Amino acid sequence: MDWVQIGSALFLVAMLVFIFPRMRQSIKHSPRGNMQDWMGFIIPIAAVIGFVILLIMMV
Repeated sequence: MDWVQIGSALFLVAMLVFIFPRMRQSIKHSPRGNMQDWMGFIIPIAAVIGFVILLIMMV
């Protein structure tokens, strides 16, 4: 292991230590999604999956 890998590992651990409490607080205080919010997410994802399947079938 060289110094770059050790430094990267230390930076990653420090990042997790500092981000985790803020992430937990954000998740606790975030608004809950309703069905309309989920449909706004599911419909475009389904369209992309359908398009990818169409492209695979055309090959």
